[in-house]
Amino acid sequence: MGVINGSKNYGELNINNINTTTLGGISPEDFLRYYWQKQPLLIRNAIPGFNDLLTHTELMKLACDEDVQSRLIIQKNSKWYLKHGPFNDHDLIKLPKKNWTLLVQDVNHFLPSAYDLLSKFNFIPYARLDDLMVSYAPQCGGIGPHIDSYDVFLLQGTGIKLWQISAQQEQQLVPDAPLKILKNFQPQQEWELKAGDMLYLPPNYAHHGIALEDCMTYSIGFRAPSHHELITQFLVYLEDNLVADDWYSDPDLQLQAHPSEISAAMQSRANTILKKIKWDRRDIENFLGIYLSEPKPHTFFDKPVNPLLPRIFNQKIKKNGVQLNLKSRILSGKNKFFINGEMYRVSTEAYKELIELADRRKILPPGNLSSAAQKILYQWYVNGYLDS
Repeated sequence: MGVINGSKNYGELNINNINTTTLGGISPEDFLRYYWQKQPLLIRNAIPGFNDLLTHTELMKLACDEDVQSRLIIQKNSKWYLKHGPFNDHDLIKLPKKNWTLLVQDVNHFLPSAYDLLSKFNFIPYARLDDLMVSYAPQCGGIGPHIDSYDVFLLQGTGIKLWQISAQQEQQLVPDAPLKILKNFQPQQEWELKAGDMLYLPPNYAHHGIALEDCMTYSIGFRAPSHHELITQFLVYLEDNLVADDWYSDPDLQLQAHPSEISAAMQSRANTILKKIKWDRRDIENFLGIYLSEPKPHTFFDKPVNPLLPRIFNQKIKKNGVQLNLKSRILSGKNKFFINGEMYRVSTEAYKELIELADRRKILPPGNLSSAAQKILYQWYVNGYLDS
């Protein structure tokens, strides 16, 4: 278990200064080598002077939005209760003074400052990045001891939160609880985190956060699809992209003693057909790009009602640059881009021009672009993937 005392200023958004800010002086290379998916890391003062990105009142207002995923977790009389949003003012006004937590997912879809905060973690590939979840809890609030299957950075905002962690193997859950809460949590280490402190936890590390006073916590989470999910989604991809036009045939069919039997000959023919299922590294890249950039089911894009003409659009981006919509997910491959579950093959020139937008995940500065790059950007614009 590592403990780092950071003391640097909250730097600008780029890879080079991450080792003097977010990781408290540890280089990204050392973090990946010694901590990522290996052991927890507590970083004191990871972001000095960190101020909340929004107030708890603004978070509650966000939780009332029908386009936002939110949860309310309440503990009462040793029992746990879970409610899903969207909520209304009445739901939130009548809450008790203690023992509850409000969690809001994908805050980076709605706040540019939240989007910028996520970008400070770009030493982890975007293909692994999930979202920024923000939670508010009054005194004694929490969601119970639990285990996550993914990596997470827990950045403390306003207030003080006690974090207890354990490498325990025992994972029996509280029966009939609406959450996966550990029945026999045995904390091995604990710390009080204040504003700007941060705790990194690898997957499958038991942890329990308890608000010692009203507090906000910012959870930077990373995607970790199960093997089953990857396999099933890849099979869906193959189904959509596989070309197999022939039909099953058996001109040498023989009379069977038992018509109900699936014959060895039929099994052999089916085996020959199924062996035609083939894929290569290009299929893997294309699948991962489409799958990992796919928006979540509740995410929708608003297309411009009266889109600019291509000529006007090109003049505008030449003068002002272009900016991704906060909800857009973009990844890159070999001379191709994947944005919101779609693949765009591009020329080498267009790739070099647009890779900065994919890497920065926000803004492409003003300048002259090739006609190929302009054409792709215009398509993204009319799809609602860019901010006009």
